[in-house]
Amino acid sequence: MTEDFYCEEALSGRTPITKVHETENVLAFHHTRPFWPVHIVVIPKRHISSLLTLEAGDNELLIELFDVIKQIADRVVAEHGAARVLTNLGKYQDSKHLHFHINSGDPLR
Repeated sequence: MTEDFYCEEALSGRTPITKVHETENVLAFHHTRPFWPVHIVVIPKRHISSLLTLEAGDNELLIELFDVIKQIADRVVAEHGAARVLTNLGKYQDSKHLHFHINSGDPLR
């Protein structure tokens, strides 16, 4: 796996994705290797390494990012009755690009 799957593969178009929602600064799409029956990833289009590297100048982007997360999570809850919103840090973060997982259901594996 690359260091930043989202910049190198998803945003570049090298790996096909199924978009769920898109704004000028944020992209949400179905995970390319889902771990849950419903598994959507939300990312900023601009590279930010992780939640821990956000800066004061990122506040507007963070608000937009969470607005998209909220909209999608609301749809998932309406359709499936429940949702989780998750981000990983440090060694738990496979791709070094800020991303949030919105998921529902029992793990597939």
